[in-house]
Amino acid sequence: MTNITLSIEDPVYKHMREHSEIKWSEFVRKAIKQRLAELDIIEKHPHQESILTMLASEEVLKKDWDNEADEQWNDV
Repeated sequence: MTNITLSIEDPVYKHMREHSEIKWSEFVRKAIKQRLAELDIIEKHPHQESILTMLASEEVLKKDWDNEADEQWNDV
């Protein structure tokens, strides 16, 4: 297995430490796998318009990763 380094803000890290029952590495692994699965579907159907095509756009991806639903995790 390959390791990666992830930078997060200190306040977020402190909050994460308060919830040691959550396996944060596994959480991030699952999020990455889910996004890759969505991208695989898009690549298999490049000419088909769908919600996954919209997810692939840079602007929508940015909103996906930086939105109110994700902000709830800042307090975890």
